[in-house]
Amino acid sequence: MKAAARIYRQDLAQDDRELIEVYDHIRALDPSGQRFAFVLRDTIDQLLNGEVTGRYDWKTLFKTEKTHAGTLVEINLQWEFKFDDGINMDYQIAGVDVDCKYSQQFGAWMIPPEALGHLCLLVWADDYKTQWSAGLLRIRREWLNGGNNRDLKLTIKAEHRDKILWLWRNAELPENVLLHMNPLDREAVFASKSGQQRLNELFRRVQRRRIGRNVVRTVAQQKDYMKRVRGNGGSRSALRPEGIIIMGDYESHRAVAQRLGILQPREGEFVSVRVARAGTRHRSAPQITLDGETWVVADDSDPAEIAPHLPSHGSTV
Repeated sequence: MKAAARIYRQDLAQDDRELIEVYDHIRALDPSGQRFAFVLRDTIDQLLNGEVTGRYDWKTLFKTEKTHAGTLVEINLQWEFKFDDGINMDYQIAGVDVDCKYSQQFGAWMIPPEALGHLCLLVWADDYKTQWSAGLLRIRREWLNGGNNRDLKLTIKAEHRDKILWLWRNAELPENVLLHMNPLDREAVFASKSGQQRLNELFRRVQRRRIGRNVVRTVAQQKDYMKRVRGNGGSRSALRPEGIIIMGDYESHRAVAQRLGILQPREGEFVSVRVARAGTRHRSAPQITLDGETWVVADDSDPAEIAPHLPSHGSTV
């Protein structure tokens, strides 16, 4: 598959220099795809508007909101990557006009007649599969389906999707934890009328997984949602007696997660885990020293004990 992609890219380098220039420009801006992925995550969360609505599931969006998704993806990508306005299409990237098309259903991009002959940035994201893709295609009429809708927009024939030069294919979309968590756990999280209690239950039940700020915002449904995570009465203080620590995106907190052998929180994320003092049976487990004692990730046989304090912002472990 990779060899075929290389051969196709080499052919394009000879036949469509503009496409390769746009491809290289975008990849230079975002080599890992992480910036692109977070734009898509933030756009879906923007539509769900969980802080106000409490929603976390794409299926609960109104039809008009789903229709608006493509426009928001287009705007948010331009804002993130500072693409210039296009002359005839949405963007100018590396001096080339590029149209942006998003679909929540893979392959359902709606191509307008004015895009014929132009490059299209085709974007797909699926919150249920936790995947996304983005690729480039020079639009040709013979590669489009014959049927059209009332706006004269066409879709790409399935047999010609192999003509797409993928920037990223089936990459990982930051997880929508509320959508993918155990339904019984989710029900327990939302059982309380108190935003603080809901957050406490979230960090208690969803451990060793990245929890984004929008999840916190949706569960808390309060303007001061970040305050509800921190110490001094927040979830960190409330769960400390149970041995649970909540790491944020500070480098010192990421270092704690790394030393414990669990997922590290990225920007705007949290990871909670229950810890226990290291004993002889924990010799092979990843360990870290906090508050002058050695700690490991607790298992079901470890009793609850007061968790150590996390290092402050800017400190090292």
